[in-house]
Amino acid sequence: MLDGFGRAVRSASRYAVPRTVAELPDLLAGARADGLAVSFRGAGRSYGDASLNQNGLAIDTTALDRVIAWDPDTGIVEVEPGVTIEGLWRRTLADGWWPPVVPGTMAPTIGGCLAMNVHGKNNFRVGSFGEHVLDFDLLTSAGDLLRCGRDQNADLFHAAVGGIGLFGAFTRIRLQLKRVGSGKLRVRAIPTRTLDEMFDRFEERRAGADYLVGWIDCAVGGRGLGRGMVHQANHLRFDEDPDGEASLEAKSQELPTSIFGVPKSVLWRCMGPFMNNTGVRLVNAAKYTSGAARGEISYLQSHVAFAFLLDYVPNWRLAYGPSGFIQYQAFAPDGAARDVFRRILEVSQRRGLPAYLGVVKRHRPDPFWLTPGLDGWSLALDYSARERQRLWELTEELSEIVLAAGGKFFFAKDLVMRPADAERAWGRETLDRFFALKHRVDPAGLFSTDLARRVFPTRLAAEGAVRVA
Repeated sequence: MLDGFGRAVRSASRYAVPRTVAELPDLLAGARADGLAVSFRGAGRSYGDASLNQNGLAIDTTALDRVIAWDPDTGIVEVEPGVTIEGLWRRTLADGWWPPVVPGTMAPTIGGCLAMNVHGKNNFRVGSFGEHVLDFDLLTSAGDLLRCGRDQNADLFHAAVGGIGLFGAFTRIRLQLKRVGSGKLRVRAIPTRTLDEMFDRFEERRAGADYLVGWIDCAVGGRGLGRGMVHQANHLRFDEDPDGEASLEAKSQELPTSIFGVPKSVLWRCMGPFMNNTGVRLVNAAKYTSGAARGEISYLQSHVAFAFLLDYVPNWRLAYGPSGFIQYQAFAPDGAARDVFRRILEVSQRRGLPAYLGVVKRHRPDPFWLTPGLDGWSLALDYSARERQRLWELTEELSEIVLAAGGKFFFAKDLVMRPADAERAWGRETLDRFFALKHRVDPAGLFSTDLARRVFPTRLAAEGAVRVA
């Protein structure tokens, strides 16, 4: 039995863990013979059902974790899909190179980051993960190995990046990393009293920032609606950090083993009693009040400490209890985002279901077919799934607000998108093109997931998808 990272959904499936890429063709052939749909699972960090495959075959790629080639002069690395973000930076940072785009945790695999086309706190400046991939090899259902890049199989390159694993298995990925001269960043923490003030601080700082991210206190309304904290980070110049070489060593990047004297391994248990509306309101109020009292401050922080906040507390997802949680991430165009996010916060509070975490990012468009990328903003919200029916009713109302404004959603975070939502978000023409290409590359419909069958049921059925046993 596998679960999504949010623990709000589970699926039973066959499970395989190949040790080498050479094992993959036989696994695919066996699935075809048994009439099983195939999905791929990396670290299992997608919040919903993106890596689940009820009654099908889930292929775990985490053992395919070789760094095939690394060139410290150019910053170009070739990896198998199971190499994690952590495994990557631990190999390359001492040579002065950092992954150009990372999510909020270092656990995901490179293959998973590519299949979901993840974004980071620097999306407004450098774009999504796929924009830094030079090329990859894709193993199709027929056993063909296709080299895909911007100049070779370009349509498949732009469909498979962010294509939620529906075209085949990534077997080799070549990625351009970013040169850095220090293992530290200059971070500025800026308290904001309202949602409008947060938007204003983003826009004022955007031209001079390498990273920007906003935390919102989603539990407070009225005049304090959307209050929070913006964090700006900038790379240090090569001549700015006298300890630059030492700070690039892995030991300088390690996260603390305890927080406030509490061992990190048990900290999630301390969080559990606060995972309710009252508890979150108290914690958020303390966090905001202490930040506002300090005012804007500046400090140095390691890349790992700034980038991977979700890794500070191991097993933090367990604090939500057995019902788990969902993350709902809404993308809205620049001109509409302030109103969309304000209405999302107001509706959530009115329904008595405030998000327990809210994160704002600024985005830019990218060229990939199923991208959520746009010239605009995203708001990621964590909701407890204890009251599932009420929560799904809430997300239906929120999705209507987002879609009416021309917004989109992110598949790696999703558990609530409906088929009509996807058609409205990406448009019939884009989805027609995407599934026409899938049919050419995967005519039997071997590759599928619970997510794909939930969001694209008629399109997968029309393409003659393999039955789910």
